[in-house]
Amino acid sequence: MKYLFVVDHFISFPQSEYGGMWNVVAATGEECFDLITEADDNFNISDYSKLRDNITKADKYALVDELESKVVSSFLT
Repeated sequence: MKYLFVVDHFISFPQSEYGGMWNVVAATGEECFDLITEADDNFNISDYSKLRDNITKADKYALVDELESKVVSSFLT
């Protein structure tokens, strides 16, 4: 089963003051983490623990049809 994860995204100052959001189709939180870190070339490795926390807290919606795992969209400031 796949889920739509709506994940708050922490971005350290001074790169961003507000962070952002990722919408990701994935089977697990770990797959969601992998997809985000692969897609975000500017993601700081020191922020990985915050990202994992945000994925755990993310709204997660079960999808009816099997979809390919992917980043659906992101909004980063």
